[in-house]
Amino acid sequence: MAIKSINSTEAQNNFGQVLDDVTLNHARYVIKRRGISQAVVLSFDDLAHLLRDDNERLRMYGILGELRPQYRLGEVIQTESLQE
Repeated sequence: MAIKSINSTEAQNNFGQVLDDVTLNHARYVIKRRGISQAVVLSFDDLAHLLRDDNERLRMYGILGELRPQYRLGEVIQTESLQE
């Protein structure tokens, strides 16, 4: 099963082909906008399999963790402890 990355404009312009690839070939797509991962497209069958299979769920969680956008602004110079 392939996991593919595609930008949002390409996905929009080729949505029928993306759906065919997802449903017929069990491909999964990560949709990116301005180079940042925004969404995942997968078939209902793949979603059901993902929810049932612990190993597959952990595999996808790892992949998504790598692709998840990181928003880091500023530098932490001090944190307040909530446990006093």
